[in-house]
Amino acid sequence: MHLYLGLAVWAAAAFVLFKIASWAIAKRQFAAKATELGAQEAPSYPNQGLFGLKHLQYIMKADKERLFPDMLLERQAEMSRIHGREVSTFYNTLFGQKVYFTSDPRNIQAMLATQFLDFSLGDARHGIMSKSLGEGIFVQDGKAWEHSRAMLRPNFVREQVLPVDENGWTADTDIQTLFFRFTIDSATEFLFGESVDSQLTEAGLASSKSTAQRSREAAFSKSFDAAQRQMASQFRLGDLWWLSNPKSYQEDIKVINDFIAHYVDLGLQKSKSEKHSSDEKEHYVLLNALAEQTQDPIEIRGQLLNILLAGRDTTASLLSWTFHQLLRNPHVFKKLRSEIVSDFGTYENPRNLSFATLKSCTYLQQTLSEVLRLWTVVPGNGRRAAKVTTLPRGGGPDGESPILLAPNTEINYSIHVMHRRESIWGPDATEFKPERFAGRKSGWEYLPFNGGPRVCIGQQFALTEAAFVLVRLLQRFDQLDFGGGERDPVIRSNLTLTSAPAELVRVRMREARD
Repeated sequence: MHLYLGLAVWAAAAFVLFKIASWAIAKRQFAAKATELGAQEAPSYPNQGLFGLKHLQYIMKADKERLFPDMLLERQAEMSRIHGREVSTFYNTLFGQKVYFTSDPRNIQAMLATQFLDFSLGDARHGIMSKSLGEGIFVQDGKAWEHSRAMLRPNFVREQVLPVDENGWTADTDIQTLFFRFTIDSATEFLFGESVDSQLTEAGLASSKSTAQRSREAAFSKSFDAAQRQMASQFRLGDLWWLSNPKSYQEDIKVINDFIAHYVDLGLQKSKSEKHSSDEKEHYVLLNALAEQTQDPIEIRGQLLNILLAGRDTTASLLSWTFHQLLRNPHVFKKLRSEIVSDFGTYENPRNLSFATLKSCTYLQQTLSEVLRLWTVVPGNGRRAAKVTTLPRGGGPDGESPILLAPNTEINYSIHVMHRRESIWGPDATEFKPERFAGRKSGWEYLPFNGGPRVCIGQQFALTEAAFVLVRLLQRFDQLDFGGGERDPVIRSNLTLTSAPAELVRVRMREARD
C-alpha cells in the first residue's frame, strides 16, 4: 500500500515538474520570438486591482450609467496623459488573462484583413452568442463561417404614418421607438415573408393577426432585446462569461427559439410542397431562399436570427442617431432637406427614388457617414489570437514596435474611439460636420461596418433603407423641434450588441407646405 502511495506521489510530482518545465520552455521560446521580431510589450493600464476586479468595476459602472463608449475614450485619454504621447494600444488583466485594447487602424486592419487567418472570434464569443442566436454568421469561424457567408451573401444585393394638427405639427413623438418598430417589421417581412406588424399593433390599427399571435410577437421582441442586454453583460466577464446565466435569460432564449422555429417549419413545409417555375416572380423571402439550400431547421433558424439582429438594430440605431444629431444641428437639417427636395421632389410628388439616386445624393450620404463616424452602431468588437502572432504596432516606449501575442490572447478594438481620434480626424473630431466627408476617401480609419473578409454583408441594405426613410420623412416635414421632457446634458448610449441613444429621441415635426 505504501509503495503504491509513494509511486502516486512521485508521479504527481513528476507531472507538476513537467508542466513547470514546459511552461518555462514555452516562455523562453516566446521571448526568443519577440526578440527575433523586435516585438515589445504594450503599456499596462494602471490601478486594476486584484485579478483586475477594480478595472472590471469601472467597466460595469460605465455600463450601468450608459456611458460605456465614453469610458473607452476616457481610458485611452488617461493612458495618453500618463505616457505623454497618444497611446492607442495597451492592455489590462482580468482574472489572470491579458486583454489588449486598440484603436489603431493598422492593428485593426491586421486583425480584420492582412493577418485575417491569425485571428478568430474565439470560444467566449461563440459560447455567449450561440445560446440565443444559434449557429450563424456572427458567431462562427473557419469553414462554418465561410459556408454561412456563401449562403447569405447573394441575398443582399413602409412608410410611417405621422398625423399632424391644424398648424401642421406632429404630436410629441418618440421617433426612436417608431424606427425600431419599422425595422423589425421590414426585417421580419424580408426574413419570414410575414411582418410582425408591430407598428399596426402599437397604433391600435386593424391587423389580420389573432390576439394570441400578436402576443407571441410582442413577447419575442421583448425577449430579443433582453437577450442582447444579457449577452452584452456576459462579454464584460471575458472567459468567465458563463458565471452570468440568470433564469430569465433561459426563458428569453426559449421564447426566441420557439418563435423562429414556427416560421422555419412553415418555410420548410412550403419548400417541399410548392414548385415554382424559373420565370415566376414572387415576393422575395430569405427563409425560402435558405430552404432551397438546406433542410436543416437548426441551421436556418441560426442564420435568420443572426440576420434579424443586424437587419433590425443597425438601421433603427442609425436613424435614431441621425435624428438625435439633426435636432442638435438645425443647419444640417436645413441643408439636407434642401438637397433632398432638389433631387427627389416633394412628399406628394416624389421622383427618381432608386438605389443609384440615393447613393448619388451627396449630402445625404455625407450626413449618414458622419452619423456613423460619431455614433457607430457597433462601437466595440474583439478577436482572439488563433496562434502565436503579432499586432504590428503599439509596443515599446514610443508605441511603434510590434506586439507578440500568445495563442488565445484577447484583443478588443473600438471603432468609436478610432472615429474620434484627433490625430486622425483633426481638432474638431467630436463635432458633427457632414462636410468633412466631401472628397474624402476613407481607409481603415473609418469602419462603421467592419472590414476585410468579415465586412458586413448587409451594409448596402442598411444604408439604402436608412436613406430611403430619411428622404421620405424630410420630404414631408420641413422643421424639427425637440419633444417634451427634460433633456440630459450628457449623451448616453443604450449599448447592448449595438448602440442606440439611451434617452429616447423625442421630436415634433412640421408638415411641409411645398
